[in-house]
This record gives sequence, structure tokens and C-alpha cells, in this order.
Amino acid sequence: MQGKKNYTEKLFLSFQLSDRIPKENLYGRLRETLDLSFLYKDTKELYGRTGNPSIDPVVFFKLLITGYLENITSDRKLVEHCSMRMDVLYFLGYDLDEELPWHSTISRTRQLYPESLFVTLFNKVFTLCVDSGMVSGHTQAVDSAPIKANASMESVVPKMPAAHMQGHLKKVSEENGETTKKRAETVSPARVSAPVHELKRVEKHHQNLRDSPVRPAGASHKKARLLSNKTHYNPHDPDARISVKPGKARKLNYHCSMAVDTAEGVISHIQADFADGRDSQYLKDISLKVQDRLRKNELVMTDLLADAGYSNGSNYDFLEQRKVAGWIPVFGRYKPEIKGFPYNREKDEYRCPMDRPLPFKGFHTNRDGSVLKSYWAAPKDCKACPMKSKCVPNSKCKKISKTIYDEQYLRAYARQHSDRGKRMKKLRQSKVEPVFGSLTQFYGLRKIGVLGKAGAHKVMLMAAIAFNLKKYLKKGGGKPSVRILKTIMDAFRGFPAIFIRQIRPRPVLQKAP
Repeated sequence: MQGKKNYTEKLFLSFQLSDRIPKENLYGRLRETLDLSFLYKDTKELYGRTGNPSIDPVVFFKLLITGYLENITSDRKLVEHCSMRMDVLYFLGYDLDEELPWHSTISRTRQLYPESLFVTLFNKVFTLCVDSGMVSGHTQAVDSAPIKANASMESVVPKMPAAHMQGHLKKVSEENGETTKKRAETVSPARVSAPVHELKRVEKHHQNLRDSPVRPAGASHKKARLLSNKTHYNPHDPDARISVKPGKARKLNYHCSMAVDTAEGVISHIQADFADGRDSQYLKDISLKVQDRLRKNELVMTDLLADAGYSNGSNYDFLEQRKVAGWIPVFGRYKPEIKGFPYNREKDEYRCPMDRPLPFKGFHTNRDGSVLKSYWAAPKDCKACPMKSKCVPNSKCKKISKTIYDEQYLRAYARQHSDRGKRMKKLRQSKVEPVFGSLTQFYGLRKIGVLGKAGAHKVMLMAAIAFNLKKYLKKGGGKPSVRILKTIMDAFRGFPAIFIRQIRPRPVLQKAP
């Protein structure tokens, strides 16, 4: 007999969401595992004593976690999605007939809460992963990637000259009856000003493009623009910076730096920076924060893995002072030896092919601020040398510059070309790079949907929190704590070995049929 289902809406007289949620459901397990009650105390000072009640801080962060777990970056779509999911409603603590908070409330609350609150939540989740034995701590892999900002290259405008901006502020202040000082406090000239010579250089380049008679067929330079962070900015999001990735067009991005523990791929640190900076300039800050977070969880970092973008003499020296082995390949231009010029470490001098000395003469600083050691031969030795035309044809004498961190470079170069160095390179590629791919493809980090560097940092933290939570529930949730087992073993240290073997957990063996 053919069946036919008739549907008629009716009121639920007896219904509980908990009865409809499977035990292995992700959000059901999150509700039992994640304790966010500390948020009430941490956010109490952000609200007044009168007025309408705000959104529950716990509900707010649960909504954000749901959004990144579901790869939803729009607050409006997030509320619509959550209202149709019984498991999400159960996780949020809402019944079927209750309305979720308005989507604009989520945006305003995100702006209200400071970055430190998001960092606190990240630390709580990271501690969960540590307690479940998913974090080893001793080996951390660091990498970075540009994340698209919520700003368009079509909206960038030239920066105004500093002198013109000051005159404009003065004129506006006189018209409005305000002082120049008060107006200057509300507008930051650093963001909308640039040296006059930079703007003149750009204008001259544009004029040359327009006047150039030689151009490919069908090409037009009338709308061509030379865009640079020195001369242009986006008024919609001034913190976004123009950056370029090899093989791709220029975009307004933020710089995302991340550290991953190599045991189970748990994210141990993530931060947002300006996209016009180098990777190497952020390594010290990253390593300090990672070490501090690990120390609070009774862990110690001994090895740090990174690519050649973090290669820097001061970084090598910094890691050695912190007793951390830096597995960072040196730049391809670096050479451990200068061909034909052997170095004498005791005398601190080089010898040329004609066995003439090039002693140390002093220090000098190059354009990027790096300090170098200078060596050069005596002009009289080079003048009488038969190889001068090939060695130094356009100079009085041979000069050699060497970084002050040459010993650190040599040790890093030796680590890089060792067998362990090759294994560390593969370990870094297999741990940190897939995590970046997962965050951008499945955890809402393809584009920053908010404005400002602080907002970008909050977005990155929430994506990392959602990633660590899902990994915790998949691999670490419910497993016995390694820290507890270690504490028990330390307590019985000194007892006979036969007694210790008796208290260790033994595997359960099945009887043979």
C-alpha cells in the first residue's frame, strides 16, 4: 500500500532540543566541553548599570564560533543559518520559538570587545588541547600569508602633501570656529599625507606613460596608475596595505602570521600585521608570545621551523639567546665562503689570491639599517697587483663587507644542510602549510570582513579558535590527560622499577577464539 504523508502545523506541547540532538553531534559535544562562563566577569566593566540588556557574551562568542565552523563570514547569513539548525540552537541555549539576536548587534559587539578578550578565549582553548596531550611544545612551525582586506584597489586615492594638509586643516578650523590643534587630534595627518617629492615622482611617471609614443597595439596608458603604500591609501580601511604575491595582482591585504605545534597541528599563535612588512621583522614578537603561552602551560620550545622569508642575522642571534634552535634556511645570496679570499678568524682578516691581507677596518650601516663589518686592502698593494684589472677595475682597492652575524649565519647554514635540517623542512611543510589552507578554505579566513587591524586580529583569532576546537573534539576530547599521567609518574619517582611497571596502564588484550 502506498503511503502518503500529510503535514499540518501544530503547537509542540512537549518538546526538548536535547532529545533530538545525537550524542556524537559536534555542537552537542561543544556545549558539554566548552565553558565560557569566565566571559561574564571579563566583560562586566564594558557595560553600564542602566539601559536595555545587551547580547549575552557567551551567546555572542558561540555565534562567532559557529560562523567559523560553518565557514560563514556574513553576520546576517549566520543568524539565518543558526535559526534553522536545532543542534546550533541547542549549543547557543535557545529554544525553537526564541528569536536570535539581530545581526547588527553582533557587529557592534565585535567592535566593543577588546582584542585581549579574544586572546583570552584563544588561550583557554589552547589549554584544552594541552591538557588532552595534543601539544608537545618543543617544536613550533611558523609561516605567514596575505589575507584579503575588505577594501578595493579601485578606491585608493593619492595621499595629500603634508604642507597642503596642514593648510587645509587650518582653513577648515577657521571656518568652523575650531582650533587647529583640536582638528589635528581628530584627523591623523600620518595616514593622509606623503612627501611632496613622492607625489611628484608618481605624477611624472604617469605623464611619461601618457606621452609615450611606443606602446603595444590596442594598449592605452591614460588610466595607468603606479600604486604604492608611500603615495596611496584606501580611505575606507586605512590600515589595509598594498602587497603583491608572486604571480598575482596587487591587492589590499593584511599579513597573517601563525605558529603551529608539530605534534597534532594545533595552532599555538596567530596575529595580524600590516601587509607591507617583511616576514623576518615579525619573528621575534611571534616567538616571544609563543614561548610565553607555552610557559604558562608548563611547556618549553626548543626548535622553531620557518621558511627563508624569516632569515635574518638578528633573528638567528635572538633565537640562540633564547636557547631555541632556528631551522630557518638562509637567503640564497648568502655564501659561507668568498671564493679566492680565505678568512682568518684569529686575525679577523681576509687574504686575497696574491696573499695580501684585507684587515678589518670598521663598521658601517647600509640602507635598510643592517650593520656590516668592512675589510679592505691597502691601496698600494692593489695598485701594484697584476690582477687589479680583473679584481677591482673601478676602485682603488678591494673591499669586502660581511654581516656582524656571520657566525650565526654559518651555524644556520650548517643546520640547513644537515640530514635533520632536511627532515625539519619536510616537517614544516607538512604541518603549517595545510593549516593555512584549511583556515582559508573552510574556516572563513579567505577575506577579512571587518575594518582595521584590530578587527582583522579578532577575525584571525576566532578562525584559529574554531580550528583548534574541532581538532580537539576529533582527536583530543575524551582522551586521558598526558599531564595527569606525567604527574603520577613524577610522584612515584624513586620507587622500585617493578612497582612503577605495575601502576602503568596496560593494553587490554582480547582472548583468542
